[in-house]
Amino acid sequence: MIQENTVTTAPLISYETLLAQFKQLLRSSNLKFTKQREVILSTLYSHTGHFTPEELYQLIKQDFPELNTGIATVYRTLSLLESAGIVTSISFGTQGKKYELGVKAHHDHIICTKCGKILEFFDEAIEKRQARIAKDFGFIMEDHSLKIFGICPECQKKKS
Repeated sequence: MIQENTVTTAPLISYETLLAQFKQLLRSSNLKFTKQREVILSTLYSHTGHFTPEELYQLIKQDFPELNTGIATVYRTLSLLESAGIVTSISFGTQGKKYELGVKAHHDHIICTKCGKILEFFDEAIEKRQARIAKDFGFIMEDHSLKIFGICPECQKKKS
């Protein structure tokens, strides 16, 4: 049974735990813990969805207008968070990436190639089939990512 979830799955860990992991990551990378970096993490944690760095930057400017956060800080922090597995990204080739919090229950994505809309879903039959394929080839599956690209119903209507 496919379970569509257009609202991002809730994080599996508390913000306090995630913040402690982030602080440890910064220490081990010899980087300073700053309010700007904390706001980037908290914004990703508290807002559902998939964001380009620019969208995240605009959201931070909207929610924290007094905080001087540069777009370069957003890009660098997202890169650091992605390397640690705290966020994940979906690449749109030359159009860049969209990021989401990576500490959520497993799910797959269906992506509109016209408007960029991303829906999350979970399908137990697909999960079982992928595990079986890995086993048939002698692999121990550690992780996987499924992305389906197509045209969403709204964009199909616009085309007609």
